Amino acid sequence: MKITVKYFAGIREAIGQAQEPLETVAPTLAALRDELIARGGAYAEALSRGKAVRAALGQVMSDEQVALHDGAEVAFFPPVTGG
Repeated sequence: MKITVKYFAGIREAIGQAQEPLETVAPTLAALRDELIARGGAYAEALSRGKAVRAALGQVMSDEQVALHDGAEVAFFPPVTGG
């Protein structure tokens, strides 16, 4: 399926791009994250399982077990804190 993946804040800076179209067979957000981590390099560093990373599907905060669908827009970003 074809999806769009967007990266925000420190993740965008580490990966070096704000978004990318992606062809994937990942059934869930968790599987997509693992697929991106498997690319290695900046992806593995920015999205590693040891880091707190939030995900949204269609601009809605989502659990990583949510199912992906063709044409989905996925966003990954670090937790945001206010002061």
